[in-house]
Amino acid sequence: MKILLATYWSIPHVGGVWTYMVQLKEKLESLGHEVDLLGYGEENSIIHIVNENRSIAKDQLLPLVKAMMSEEDFPEIYANQLVSYTELQRNAYELGAAYLGLDKYDIIHAQDVISSACIKRIMPKDKVLVTSIHGSVTYEIRDQLNNIHRSPTSYIAKEYFDHLEHTGAMSAETVIVANNWLKDILTEEFAVPDGKIHVSQYGYDIDGFLARMNTKTADTPETDKKVILFTSRMIGNKGIHYLIEALSQLKDTRNDWVCWMAGEGEKLAGLKIQSEQLGLVDDVVFLKNREDVPYLLSLADIYVLPSLLDNQPLSLIEAQIAGVPAVVSDAGGLPEMVEHEETGLIVPKGDAAALSSSLERLLKDDDFRNKLGINAKEFAKKHWDMDQAVTRILDIYQNTNGKEE
Repeated sequence: MKILLATYWSIPHVGGVWTYMVQLKEKLESLGHEVDLLGYGEENSIIHIVNENRSIAKDQLLPLVKAMMSEEDFPEIYANQLVSYTELQRNAYELGAAYLGLDKYDIIHAQDVISSACIKRIMPKDKVLVTSIHGSVTYEIRDQLNNIHRSPTSYIAKEYFDHLEHTGAMSAETVIVANNWLKDILTEEFAVPDGKIHVSQYGYDIDGFLARMNTKTADTPETDKKVILFTSRMIGNKGIHYLIEALSQLKDTRNDWVCWMAGEGEKLAGLKIQSEQLGLVDDVVFLKNREDVPYLLSLADIYVLPSLLDNQPLSLIEAQIAGVPAVVSDAGGLPEMVEHEETGLIVPKGDAAALSSSLERLLKDDDFRNKLGINAKEFAKKHWDMDQAVTRILDIYQNTNGKEE
């Protein structure tokens, strides 16, 4: 089959969707399929098919987009800045995808609701659209409207993105989600029929990850203390400010640990200030983006992910593959990934005291911590196998293609 993996987001990028696309592409190609990758690129200045090095500049498309949706004719679009920006971006994406061409593909596999809605409008009628939804765009936007883009017209943006979530999911013949948490959101809040949705958890290149655990690509702090590790983007939804608060409480009871934080994002500067104000300069080390996360996990004693909103993060999958016990919040799909007191510990999201207590429990009980790590690694072998995951995806492709015929 000829398959297009398409996303509205910029690619390549640091994040789970890009990792998923690359690993899926490599596995599908190893089975004899042809796979292309479509998305924005170069800081959203182009729409491109990455592996073919074909692109069109967004600036070439925007004059036409603005002519089609002028403020005079569509004042409601321009009433909210976030809505107008998204409409311009997604219409440019749609035109760019049409220019680059969709005719040659047997399956188009969108990776988000925005690309799904765009591609449905321009794809040939005899083609098949499958959409993987890696998280709720609407939930993330609601958080931004409360904390970043708050305005008197925020209600317009909320209604707009609610509609976009529904439209994007309904555009596909089949929707793939990684867990029941997201399936329930789509069916209960966005009226997506249950029968349209397939729950299929992610896969991961386990052997490739394990092979990289001995490879260091940057300097790593030397320490004789136990290492608590966080590896993800420094954004509000990851709940890192609660982690730093928890570490401050933990320091009151013991000092046999250090916390490494690998990642960058909009909250990094503020998190550094918070860490300094709480007297954690020597206890919390910000490593920024690292290419050697497998190596960092080989040194870690505990993995921590205090998210306020999350789907099925690859960072937690990596920790489980490495056999590192995790302390995670009960946000989103995380409780479907961790069995409490068997493969890790689960705490209420936003509860710094509970997070501190769980970290202390693992620090002081080596046997319990090691048991959780061994169990997590066994769980990873059974649940994150890439061959099984791709087999499920191919079954979905075939069954969806059959429905069309």
